[in-house]
Amino acid sequence: MNIPVSFEFFPPKTPEGVEKLRLTRQALYAHQPEFCSVTFGAGGSTQEGTFSTVKAIQDEGVAAASHFSCVGATRATVRDQLGALRAMGVKRLVALRGDLPSGYGMGGEFHYASDLVAFIRAETGDAFHIEVAAYPEIHPQAKSADADLNAFATKVRAGANSAITQYFFNADAYFRFVDDVRRLGVEVPVVPGIMPITSSTQLMRFSDACGAEIPRWIRLRLQGYGDDMASIRSFGLDVITDLCGQLCAAGVPGIHFYTMNQAAATTEIIRRLTPA
Repeated sequence: MNIPVSFEFFPPKTPEGVEKLRLTRQALYAHQPEFCSVTFGAGGSTQEGTFSTVKAIQDEGVAAASHFSCVGATRATVRDQLGALRAMGVKRLVALRGDLPSGYGMGGEFHYASDLVAFIRAETGDAFHIEVAAYPEIHPQAKSADADLNAFATKVRAGANSAITQYFFNADAYFRFVDDVRRLGVEVPVVPGIMPITSSTQLMRFSDACGAEIPRWIRLRLQGYGDDMASIRSFGLDVITDLCGQLCAAGVPGIHFYTMNQAAATTEIIRRLTPA
């Protein structure tokens, strides 16, 4: 591919998962990612695993970006975590409000991702490249489309350098979002986030939880394949390769793959998009 790529991983919970992810990373490093990001669980529940995975990536000579959730956090805890990441040599963060754990109130000293971005900038200056989340199809908790656009602009004005979108399957939603934020005077790169389709049940579950729209024709085709995993994967590769092709043709600043700690689908999509 002739545009930058980056990959997202989640921290493994078992020794077997740690080794499997190590092998996945080694396979994906062949595509020379700009960076690899590592997620947090709800309320920062996987912080230890996140930081150990970030350190492993850094030790492998690849730039790592730690997801950084502010749900339930205090300024003191954030300050300590920023110090730990700087000590590892991390130079990129994905700053998020984060998902609220079940039954959790809005505790902590940060209520919005923009509060976290502003605090990181005040504490560390330009030590970190800060990514924030963008929602081409509107955040599921937003009061309105305009409120969501303004919330995004507030995060950028607080000090974000760039954004990564929630995954989507409709390129027009991404293009419209970028046009809308440009009209608000927001000029940072907005990198599309891409979810390879490898399992219909997993995709439906994730999409229902995060508000990503699965177009009806994709949903019905996936339902029609039933348990035929080979057909689901083949169809998924065609759909996502076509989507990425539209994005690349439009000159997007990069593509961020939500790998689900798997290498095969992402590798095949990149191969199909790479000129012979």
